[in-house]
Amino acid sequence: MKLAQASVVLTGASGGIGSATARLLVYEGAKVLLVGRSTEVLMKLASELGAGAADRSRLDALVVDITTEAGRAAICDVAQARNVNVLINNAGVPGFGALGDVARADIEAMVNTNLLAPMLLTAQLLPQLLKQPRAQVINVGSTLARIGVPGFTAYGATKAGLRAFSESLRRELADTAVKIQYLAPRSVDTSFNDARAIAFNAATGSRSDPASKVAAAIVEMIRSEQAERGMGWVEQIATRLNALCPRVLDGAFAKHRHALLQTLPSSLNP
Repeated sequence: MKLAQASVVLTGASGGIGSATARLLVYEGAKVLLVGRSTEVLMKLASELGAGAADRSRLDALVVDITTEAGRAAICDVAQARNVNVLINNAGVPGFGALGDVARADIEAMVNTNLLAPMLLTAQLLPQLLKQPRAQVINVGSTLARIGVPGFTAYGATKAGLRAFSESLRRELADTAVKIQYLAPRSVDTSFNDARAIAFNAATGSRSDPASKVAAAIVEMIRSEQAERGMGWVEQIATRLNALCPRVLDGAFAKHRHALLQTLPSSLNP
């Protein structure tokens, strides 16, 4: 799809990847509805982008919580009015730590935001998308969906679920004009990662990308309509090896287990 023809709903627009994607979408001429929970951050971004936009009517912002029925209903109402044909499920919450050290509320938040909300929002927007000559849903996942890494047990599970959802729905809608796509970034240099996760990545030599690079990949997926894309050539080799011989790779994560121990609170660190 050409960017000038895209009318986009972008969730998680106030985050690092979201704001970078919003800037690029507006620059490329797309019509964009910014969705986020932080009123101050979202409105500041909308004001900044609106000031530089040739046609301010092509940009709007909606402060809602996508994990609520009311929030998703509000998105659908505005999406219908804006004749939306692209949904980017980008909103997410992080989660790092040994499983026993992750609070139940944090696990529930990851499942609700990273998996359940995009599934429900996609289902609710599907009638609108199916009316379009061509439409796209881009689910922003993670390399961790296909490589189980110590310290990201719950987070990786939510992204694996999102990938399975994307793959199944892509096949389900293969005879329609709606393309379902999945992007798997590796670690990204944003405030999404807390200090412990950053230290863990440094200790294990995990590579990362700037948010602008992920934004460029999202925009390119709109253009290309590519079904699935991963980021980082090392990570892509690893995902293929992991798919073929996961048990063989288990031993490669010893340094990750050791690095994870260093992030545990002293009360839990043996």
